[in-house]
Formats: sequence, C-alpha cells, structure tokens
Amino acid sequence: MSAADHKGQEQQTVYVVDDDPSARDSLCWLLATEDLASSAYESAETFLDHWRGEWSGCILVDVRMPGKSGLQLQEELNARNNRMPVIVLTGHADVPIAIRAMKQGAYDFLEKPYSDDELLSSVKSALEQEREIISAETEKTRAARALEDLTERENEVMRLVVAGKTNKVIGVQLGISEKTVEIHRSRVMEKTGAGSLSELVRICLLLEARD
Repeated sequence: MSAADHKGQEQQTVYVVDDDPSARDSLCWLLATEDLASSAYESAETFLDHWRGEWSGCILVDVRMPGKSGLQLQEELNARNNRMPVIVLTGHADVPIAIRAMKQGAYDFLEKPYSDDELLSSVKSALEQEREIISAETEKTRAARALEDLTERENEVMRLVVAGKTNKVIGVQLGISEKTVEIHRSRVMEKTGAGSLSELVRICLLLEARD
C-alpha cells in the first residue's frame, strides 16, 4: 500500500483499490500526469480499514480481487454512507457484475482495456460531481443555520413572504400591523443574509430539499 496519512483532508484524492501492483502503479502514474493526487490499496479490506467519512475524491476499484470483491466493497461503502463516486474497473467477463454495481450507485464502469483518456475523463467527471455534492451540502447546512436564528414569529412571516403574500395580507393573517410585518421581514433578511426575495426563496427550498 502506498497510502499517505490523511488529516481531515480537503484535497480530492483518487483512491485506487486493486490487488495487482503493476496496475496500481500504472494508474497512480497516469493520474499524476494530470496532477491528480492518488492513494493506492492492495485490497478492499485494507482500504476499508483506512477509509474515513471526511475523505474527498473518488474511488477506482477492480471488480475481481482476493477477499472482498469490488462489488462487496461498494456494498460496504454504501452501508457507511460513503459519498465519494465509485468507478468500477472490469474485464469483459465481469460486465454483468459491473452493471450490478451501477444499479447500486456506482458512478461508472470501465471495461479493460480502457484508454488513458477514457479513464481520466471518467475520473475528472466523478471528481466534479463530488465537488457539486459537497457544495450543495455546504449550502444546505448554511441555510439551516441561518434559519435557526429566526424567532417563531419571524419564521411565520418568512414562510408567508416566500408564499408570495403581501405585507398587508400577512398582517391580517397573523393579527399584527403591517409595520410590524415590515420589521419582522427586515430581520428575516438580515439574519438569513438574503439580499433579495429570490435568494430567500432559494434558502427555503434548500432547507426543504434537506428535509
């Protein structure tokens, strides 16, 4: 194994899991030509022993390995709520197994012999997908934290504002003056950091998606 120590790493890393030393070395060399960090493991068991939920990147895994297979590794990662995309490397005879992996959420499968460009394209696409997932999760967390600071009344006003109600209608519905609605509305915008009504709507939609 040629795995570096990971200290809550933020850099995306391509994790190569293959029992063939020459295959591992070849993949890591190829990734290095594109300045992609890599970490190699000789078995699914070894990788699982080191796996951490905060890791970022994607996983390249061979289907056929002694001990746990690539499919079994994927199943275990799913059970651990792994968020990194998994790319399955397979021989022609293993394509049905790879299709099973895809149905279980694998990002892609590459049939050997694959070209360098094919592999790099798949890896870069998987890394981009993971960046998008992380960005969305971060935004949802920020939205939730922003709404936590709202009082019950401010939350009521916000929901009605997002529903398209005017200050006058909101005041009648909540039994408060229009001026009071304006004050609550202003505090909602300040606490959430929303610069416009459309941004406030987006924050609420993010929270609904999270729930």
